Formats: sequence, structure tokens, C-alpha cells
Amino acid sequence: MGGGLLVAGTTSDAGKSVVAAGICRWLRRRGVKVAPFKAQNMSNNSIVVIGPDGRSGEIGRAQAMQAAACGIAPEVRFNPVLLKPGSDLSSQVVLLGEAIGDVNAADFRSLRRRLAQAAFDALAELRETYDVVICEGAGSPAEINLRDSDYVNLGLARHANLPTIVIGDIDRGGVFASLFGTVALLDAADQRLVAGFVINKFRGDIGLLRPGLDMLARLTGRPTFGVLPWHTDLWLDAEDSFPYGRVLGRPAPPYGTEWLDVAVVRLPRISNATDVEALAVEPGVRVRFTVEPSEIAAADLVVLPGSKSTVDDLAWLRSSGIAKVVLAHARAGRPLLGICGGFQMLARAIHDDVESGRGTVAALGLLPIEVTFSATKTVARSVGTAFGSVPVRGYEIHHGYVSAADPALMPLFTYADGRGEGAVAGSVFGTHWHGMFESDEFRRRFLAEVARLAGRTGFRVAPDTSFSAVRERFLDLLGDLVEEHLDTDSLWRLIESGPPEGLPVISLPSASRGRP
Repeated sequence: MGGGLLVAGTTSDAGKSVVAAGICRWLRRRGVKVAPFKAQNMSNNSIVVIGPDGRSGEIGRAQAMQAAACGIAPEVRFNPVLLKPGSDLSSQVVLLGEAIGDVNAADFRSLRRRLAQAAFDALAELRETYDVVICEGAGSPAEINLRDSDYVNLGLARHANLPTIVIGDIDRGGVFASLFGTVALLDAADQRLVAGFVINKFRGDIGLLRPGLDMLARLTGRPTFGVLPWHTDLWLDAEDSFPYGRVLGRPAPPYGTEWLDVAVVRLPRISNATDVEALAVEPGVRVRFTVEPSEIAAADLVVLPGSKSTVDDLAWLRSSGIAKVVLAHARAGRPLLGICGGFQMLARAIHDDVESGRGTVAALGLLPIEVTFSATKTVARSVGTAFGSVPVRGYEIHHGYVSAADPALMPLFTYADGRGEGAVAGSVFGTHWHGMFESDEFRRRFLAEVARLAGRTGFRVAPDTSFSAVRERFLDLLGDLVEEHLDTDSLWRLIESGPPEGLPVISLPSASRGRP
């Protein structure tokens, strides 16, 4: 059986995904046959993969990114359980790539045993196939209210005897308390699996950090395996957070004389927000997620992204006043793009007895179509052309489908069999396809059309930007940071030999002590 390591974190967004990806890339460079794994992911950023049986399935986008770091194709076993929140109280459960229904907290408890067993089985199979499996935890392992049902953090590590490292985000502040407290709140058996720490997103003189690292080692009996620096280029494939108002990434200066501004509406239940990252790698293209009407009104291109709750997010769009700004933007002949749920919002009407149960709802009316929700979910990889002959690849994940359309409506894409997909009406574009902007030629042609419609005559699309090359540089950077800043010899010993013997247990006073 292959070696393994669990990368846990003190919080969500501590950097587990990117650190795990960096370790995967480092191991691949060593010639190790390595795979990623996350037993349960809670995210609306997913991607479609094709299983060995030829069927399409969903996994979290972070695990697809980690698979790319390993140099292998993504598959459903890398993320056997995916929870896609549709509200604060319920989530859709995707098991081994297939949606099996929506659950609330009470339902999830009854389903937990089945999900845990599927995750344990998937990990066991991967460890038989690969030399090493790098596992990513979820949230924090110190969520003691959830420990009894945990199978993604220390519950997984205990089951599979995985050594565990804990990532702390120093940029949030309180990193030493977070690292110490994470270990101290675990029971003795869990603590003995935690081998040490990694501090992430450090800025400044590392000498100032040394006294804290030394004291943390004395208090816990565990080393810090390294300190990873803050790096502005680590923004691709974000899973837990998107910047409000700030420009995404670091766009290069424009190839021409003018910039192109893109405003992506930050919907409450935004889904597959990573679709616009490929736009942000283009020189002269500024992309920002925003809920500010003024930023939306000033943008050259407005994007309504995917949504896990289309009707609810449409209602929010109206109640927030943003719908009026979007309508004014489109009626002025300025470019507007709807992707998946955002596309559905552009329809005349939405018939939804499945996701929201609201029945027929009036939509924004910017495209002459109607959308109906089906209990059957479309999950597919898609290939076609746009603008006549420009090749495009993408993927589809949706319950809604176009049930009625003006026969004269022009499609945005054409499948290989001649069927149309999506819609173009003047300056308004819509599609169910995700990931289409990773097709370089299509992205360039679309941005050129946006610039024309927005009157940005000085904008020029760079002729040679490659999104796949940008992603490879991102993954190589992660591998470089791991090699340069972490104690990789110690990490390899953990992976190869398992949890170290004799790790001390931190004892806390009993809950009854100190009470008046």
C-alpha cells in the first residue's frame, strides 16, 4: 500500500488546497506516482470528469487542479463526496460523481455512514494504485462539534493511519494560538497523528518569527516544517474566497492602448466562479467580483455567473437593485454574459418545481427563451465551435434547460452534431457551458467582440496568451515554494514511514475546573 499524508488546516482558506497541490508537484518531480484526495468537499466550484466506465461525474475543482499538479487526469475517486450548498440549511450530495439528492443536517447524519465508507474505499483503492496519496482535509480538524461524524480530517487520518500536518494562515493573525489550539482540542489518539505545522502567507522578516516557532515546538513537541511566503501569483482555482471589488490576479498592461473592465456579479450562491479566471490572465483585462452597482454600471462587460440557486439569486438580484443596473447596461447595447444559472436569469421565464419549488417565475427577459428545471441533472463534457469555426471545449452541470426559444435566435455554440447551445441577442450572450474561456482562440475572439460592442477601439487582444501555460506556471510555482521553503526531507519521511512514534499529548484542564 502506498504512502500518504493528510494536509489539514486551522481554518477554511488557510491554504490546504494549494499546499497539497505544491506537495503533489514536488513529489511528481521526484518521479513519485502521486494522486490527490479529498474525502468530502463542500464547494459549488466543480468540474466534470470522465470515469473509466465512460460516464461523466462531478468533483471539486481543487482536486482537478491537484490532479494536474500530479500530471494525471482527474477522476471521481479523488473527491468521492462533494456537497454543493443550495441554501444555508441544505446541500446537494454528489457521491462518486453522481448527484444522489439534497440533504439537510439531520438527513446528512443518517447518510454519513454510507458516505464515509465510500470515501474510505476510494482512498484504499488509490493507495493500492499510487505510490503516494496526498489527502486534503476540510475546514478545521478542531471542529469538535463534528468530530463524531468526521471522515475527512482526523477521522480519515485515524482510519488510514495518516500522518497529518496542520496549515496555519499567518495573514489572518493569531497563527500560533490557532496551531496550538487545534492540536490541544483533539483527543489523545488524534493528537498522536499530528506530526507538525506549516505556516502559510508570511510577509516580512522570518527572524521575527523564530521565537514563536521555537516556543510552539516546546509547547507542542512538534516542529514547524516550514514557512511559506505570501505570493501574489497564487490566485488561480480559488475555492473558498473571491475578492470583493479587487482586481482578480495581476493583469499585465494592455496589448493596445485601452483596458477592458469586467464586472462579475458576486451572487449569494455563486457557482463555478472560476469560469472567469481565464479572462483575468489576458493582458489589459481587469476582472473583479463585485456587488457594487457603480462598478457594474461602469464595466465594459458584466457577467452573471453560475448559481446553485438560480431563482433565489434572481430574487436577490432584484432586491439588491443590481437587476436594474444589469438591465440598463444591456439596453444600452453594452456586453452582458450569463453563464449557466446566470444564463437562465436572462430568460423570459423560469419554470422551477425542482430546485426552488417556486413554479413559474418571471426572469430578466433579455433573451427570448424559457427555462424549465428537470429532476435529471445534465453533467457532461462539451465540444463544439463558436463564431463559425472557432473550436471550444467546456462542461455542463445544470438542472435547467432551454424548453422554449425564438426559432430565429442565434446560438452561441454549435455542437459537432449541428445542435445549437446558448444564445446571442445583440450584446447579450448566454450559455450553460462552463470552462469555455480556457479555449484560447475562443477567449480571444469573444474579448474582441466585447471590445467592439463596448466601444473600446484601443483594446487589442494579445495573440499568444495560453491559459494552460499559465496554469502550469502556477503549479510549478507551488512546487518551487514547497521545495524552497519546506523541510521536504522530513515530509518524505512522514509520507514513507507514517506518524512518528512518541508524539506528546497536550492536556487541557477538565471542563469543570475553574468554574465559580
